[in-house]
Amino acid sequence: MAITEKGEEISEIISEVEKQPRRSGDSPLKGAYESHQVPADDSLQRTFTGELNIYYDAVIAYIRDAESILIFGPGEAKDELKKRLEENNLGGRVVGIETVDKMTDRQIAAKIRQQFAESR
Repeated sequence: MAITEKGEEISEIISEVEKQPRRSGDSPLKGAYESHQVPADDSLQRTFTGELNIYYDAVIAYIRDAESILIFGPGEAKDELKKRLEENNLGGRVVGIETVDKMTDRQIAAKIRQQFAESR
């Protein structure tokens, strides 16, 4: 969510990242695995990391011009995003990182308004 002179602007950047990449190939219940049909764990991890990098790059491109950045959410991604912002010389714009549960758009807007009202 961006707060501008025109008001609040909500944008959603959809992640195509699979939480836990699955091995392809036969199921143990349907038949035997053959080693050449099952990708190596490091290959799955590289794919997962590559997809994450694409996602974080999209998020950073969207917020690059922000004066202040508040990061919040339920998982570990917020810390990874902060790290990526620091790598892109944007870490100084991060005004806070908070752990919160899933929120509606209205709750997000209220949280952001409250944060920036307090910081002024």
